Amino acid sequence: METGPADGRPVFLLHGWPYDIHSFTAVAPLLAAKGYRAITPHLRGHGTTRFRDAATPRTAEQSAFALDLVALMDALGIRQAVLAGYDWGSRTADIVAALWPERVKALVSVTGYLITNRAAQAQPLPPKAEWAWWYQYYFSTERGKLGLDKNRHDLAKLIWTFNSPTWKFDDATFDQTAASFDNPDYVPIVIGNYRWRLGLAQGDPRHDDLEAQLAKGPTIGVPTITVDGEVDPFTPPGDGEAYRARFTGPYQHRTLKGIGHNVPQEAPGPFAQAVVDADGLR
Repeated sequence: METGPADGRPVFLLHGWPYDIHSFTAVAPLLAAKGYRAITPHLRGHGTTRFRDAATPRTAEQSAFALDLVALMDALGIRQAVLAGYDWGSRTADIVAALWPERVKALVSVTGYLITNRAAQAQPLPPKAEWAWWYQYYFSTERGKLGLDKNRHDLAKLIWTFNSPTWKFDDATFDQTAASFDNPDYVPIVIGNYRWRLGLAQGDPRHDDLEAQLAKGPTIGVPTITVDGEVDPFTPPGDGEAYRARFTGPYQHRTLKGIGHNVPQEAPGPFAQAVVDADGLR
């Protein structure tokens, strides 16, 4: 999806799971009105995306998503852009900003620094936090894989409700996004991503060097605004202090009161303003 003038300042809007490009339905026009060329791609395994070769492994390690984004920028002839995302989209934007900072003019990252450290993932969290991640462990089983395949819509709706306790979305809003889960690669990508994080699935060996760099927790030096949803069950305590040291360039943090996990769809105005403000950080 693309909104705004073709010669506008490019911004990529990156969705999470279990969501899709419709998280930015209200954000993109706000940015277009300010002269931005808002580009909202589906992540691999969602919506209209397809693998060009049926034999290609459906790997879903974090670097694969970042390489997809860089390849899209190259295909569109965009050398540098603002990146803004949440959930899987934040992680993807964070990686590109960390490894290819020359491609990123500014960054908006919901929930801050989300680059996965698989060694750290092996350590237990407090029980309340572990409980919030129940589906990650469910997906580590074959029963969970079958459950995602059979119940992909109901499972996603349940997670929407848990992730955003104050957001009263209607069935039409959910159904618009849920159509993206019918992608033939949706289940292998989702299962592959969560199993990879837990060390239960291998990534593409061609990406091992990138993953080795990411395992070191590289800092991000591009101008950045981090955003937390106050009632997002995955927001770390401390008003951004948990990840502040990871951002070494011009920086601001914002906490949105009464907002849950799907920040751009729950609070499109503040999210769009964060993009504009991050673009102006010096």
